[in-house]
Amino acid sequence: MDISGKVTLKKGRSYSIERFHPWIFSGAIQKTDGDIHDGDWVDVLQHNGKLLGTGHFQEGSITVRMLTFGESRPGPDFYTQKLTAALSLRRAAHLPGESTNCFRWIHAEGDGLPGLIVDWYDGAAVVQAHSHGMHANREQIALAIKNVWGENLKSVYYKSQATLSRTRDVHSDGYLYGLSGVPHVVRENQNKFFVDWEEGQKTGFFLDQRENRRLLGHYAKGKKVLNTFCYTGGFSVYAIAEGAEIVHSVDSSEKAITLARKNIELNMFDESNHKCFTSDTFDFIKDKQDQYDVIVLDPPAFAKKRDSRHQAVKGYQRLNAEAIRIIRPGGIIFTFSCSQVVDQQLFYDTVVSASIQAQRNVKVLQHLSQPADHPVSMFHPEGEYLKGLILYVE
Repeated sequence: MDISGKVTLKKGRSYSIERFHPWIFSGAIQKTDGDIHDGDWVDVLQHNGKLLGTGHFQEGSITVRMLTFGESRPGPDFYTQKLTAALSLRRAAHLPGESTNCFRWIHAEGDGLPGLIVDWYDGAAVVQAHSHGMHANREQIALAIKNVWGENLKSVYYKSQATLSRTRDVHSDGYLYGLSGVPHVVRENQNKFFVDWEEGQKTGFFLDQRENRRLLGHYAKGKKVLNTFCYTGGFSVYAIAEGAEIVHSVDSSEKAITLARKNIELNMFDESNHKCFTSDTFDFIKDKQDQYDVIVLDPPAFAKKRDSRHQAVKGYQRLNAEAIRIIRPGGIIFTFSCSQVVDQQLFYDTVVSASIQAQRNVKVLQHLSQPADHPVSMFHPEGEYLKGLILYVE
């Protein structure tokens, strides 16, 4: 990889980098040297000139995302080595396996590649860049994916138009290698799902809820289940597969409801115990007193920036209070937040507040998080974005 310039840190501002935290904020930088543009590789130096590592440069609050630490420089096989190491981690977690052939292969900072997401869908790799550096290196990344999988690779689809700054020259998403028809059928814990990375949200499927979906199945047998913000119906499929008496899937998007119906049909379930509703969740649940034994609350991120965190907390409080109020006595609630700026303690406190507001006795059965293919670096705790609770409402 070609190094375009140098970034020198202020005195006393290298401590976090020496502890392998991958972000360098603009306020820590003393000076830059060289003809540096967004997406370029740069050397990062301590104030005395000592090399701390290399990373991708990008104007903004996070100015450098570190990719190597110490005196080692990224070589021509850098991405192949990183992808191979990440795949070894997944294989240690039995991914892929006989019952599951889709997983997150690269989880940004968790795999030492800040700004990069790669999801694997049974032969198709979907690449998403969240930094200009990863966008600039997309061809090298696609080549590395081919190096790792060889003939088992059918396609590499690049989907970053929605994740990169509007100032970046990303006109469209498309295939970097091969071609795969969508929707593409994958298998997760024996259940089948359609994935459409071309038109669907994110990379096409929410892989981070795999183990939580399976856990829901243990509580669903013989129960009446409400799956809110259902998107493609993942929780609904698991509930029906485990013998739920009835499952209601709710989403404000007609497109999402169509996808949920298709996934129910794909698994050849009896439609008589599943119904879909195109509705705002808040509107739907307000008059459903004592109708459900199990409720899933898995909303999209209510806050993506710190300045919207207060409003997000109010949204989580209102949503959880309504669910706690209407659920049957002895009911189970799976509640989640994927807002990174709402940390685990704040989310817990918000659910406590919702329980007080609903005036019901609530107990926590289990704390939930993201699965093993969404690893969190010990040096980057910010990577733990998915928070969840299983609640028992007396």
